[in-house]
Amino acid sequence: MSNSLLVEQCKEHNPKAQMALYKQYCDGMFIVAQRYMKDAAAAEDAMQDAFIKAFSKLHQYKGDVTFGAWLKRIVINTCLDAIKAKKMEMYPINEEVLGKVDEEDWMVSDEVSTTEIADAIEKLDDPYRIVVQLYLLEGYDHKEITQILGISESASRTNLYRGKNKLKETLKHLRYGTGY
Repeated sequence: MSNSLLVEQCKEHNPKAQMALYKQYCDGMFIVAQRYMKDAAAAEDAMQDAFIKAFSKLHQYKGDVTFGAWLKRIVINTCLDAIKAKKMEMYPINEEVLGKVDEEDWMVSDEVSTTEIADAIEKLDDPYRIVVQLYLLEGYDHKEITQILGISESASRTNLYRGKNKLKETLKHLRYGTGY
């Protein structure tokens, strides 16, 4: 059954269609949620909440993007809301220290595996981890990040810059055998 047909049936509150759509997307959305939440249980809770939100707001889905992309945005926003609910403290920054940051300087050695990079990103402190994930993994620009996190564009750039530096330092230590 096609996604568009499943979505239409879900709009009519068809439980079988909802379960089919859930089964189709739950694994991928769980992986997305795990990027933001510290443990599997929190990621699963966020994913479940996101599906509930998605099904309750399905009438807002217009089909201008794929259903998976629409759902992924809901999952990310749900994770970020959960993090904010835990009263995540943002590190204070001096917004005048950094103007424009070179965002294209993301080269790492070919010897570094994607798993090592993902692990290094996971070890970053918040808010660096979240900004790096939103920018690198999800493809959001600074304007979108500012709207999602409720921070200034300068703060987004600064957190990305600092996160990138911490990430490079971690990966450099990995390559030279000094560990974390």
